[in-house]
Amino acid sequence: MPVFPKISLRPEVENYLKEGFVNNEVVSASGKAAAERKFEALLNHLSHPPSFTTVRVNTHLASVQHVKELLLDELQQVWQFNGLSVPVLQHPDLQDVLLIPVIGPRKNIKRQQCEAVVGAQCGSAVLRGAHVYTPGIVSASSFMKAGDVISVYSDIKGKCKKGAREFDGTKIFLGNGISTLSRKEIFSGLPRLRGIGIRMTEPIYLSPSFDNVLPSYLFLQNLPSAVVTHVLNPQPGEKILDLCAAPGGKTTHIAALMHDQGEVIALDKIANKVEKIKQNALLLGLNSIKAFCFDGTKALKLDEIEDTEGTPPFSPESFDRILLDAPCSGMGQRPNMACTWTLKEVTSYQPLQRKLFPVIQWKISEGTAVSVTGQGDPPPVKIFCLE
Repeated sequence: MPVFPKISLRPEVENYLKEGFVNNEVVSASGKAAAERKFEALLNHLSHPPSFTTVRVNTHLASVQHVKELLLDELQQVWQFNGLSVPVLQHPDLQDVLLIPVIGPRKNIKRQQCEAVVGAQCGSAVLRGAHVYTPGIVSASSFMKAGDVISVYSDIKGKCKKGAREFDGTKIFLGNGISTLSRKEIFSGLPRLRGIGIRMTEPIYLSPSFDNVLPSYLFLQNLPSAVVTHVLNPQPGEKILDLCAAPGGKTTHIAALMHDQGEVIALDKIANKVEKIKQNALLLGLNSIKAFCFDGTKALKLDEIEDTEGTPPFSPESFDRILLDAPCSGMGQRPNMACTWTLKEVTSYQPLQRKLFPVIQWKISEGTAVSVTGQGDPPPVKIFCLE
């Protein structure tokens, strides 16, 4: 039986997803009842963290074996209070990806009288190994003091009022931790506090936090994001475009696979996200990346009146390979216990995705590889490589 309930969706959204998942092709292959069971299993899996935390090694600066050894030392220091020996595994097919098993769910954790409730986003981060940062705390028991052992719950439906002393609505137990602040300090009305508010000591899922862990050698990255760059197969000396690049995980992966030889152009239309790409490139020691704040749907130059000298928009056939990770709802990210989006919001990304496809069709030349990926929008976008 699942520890958490299945992801909570609006009925019209769940029905829309079900229609896409339980389609004629699937029903004809396995039968309607089996298809519906698989769909329910999918909804249950979405509310739980994945079985492994995946990190990508920055092979531009160090070998996979060297980073693996460094990471093992780090994890032994972090998890020694639990008396655990956690392995670090190398992915069998993606040699630059390391896998750390997620341990749980642990069912014998004693719940405490003193409670704190956090927002759903904060709760998802806790399930992936994070501590509770003060801005994420929504409610705390009236008698909570610094140093108290606290049971932490997630308000998955967003119904708890900020500063409440107790909450009897739908809440999911995430584990226990030690408060670094009192209730009075958290909700004092002073300028917004930051930093760790509750240090998790008995999380229901044991997953290492990668906050500032080997930051120049490791990049925390979901497995599909790492797969798609290998599908793209960039080569040293090529000119590559990452069309919707923020925060730069795939951009920096492309540069690393090219041994930082060539040119990687990264576009995103939000300025602070472009700065994040630049920061990640600098942190990972990659010099072949050029990031621009630019709308990807307008990245094709349709005339030759003005020479943009290597900046967007670009002429047709400017790149050897293009990667497009089109904006999507992100509903496939795990864990995800609740999504309050309307059907209109869920389907709002499809027109933008359609606008981006013609851009890459005009911009590629014969023999160009294009990798397209998506992590959430129904029907799921497959990863494919066009030669």
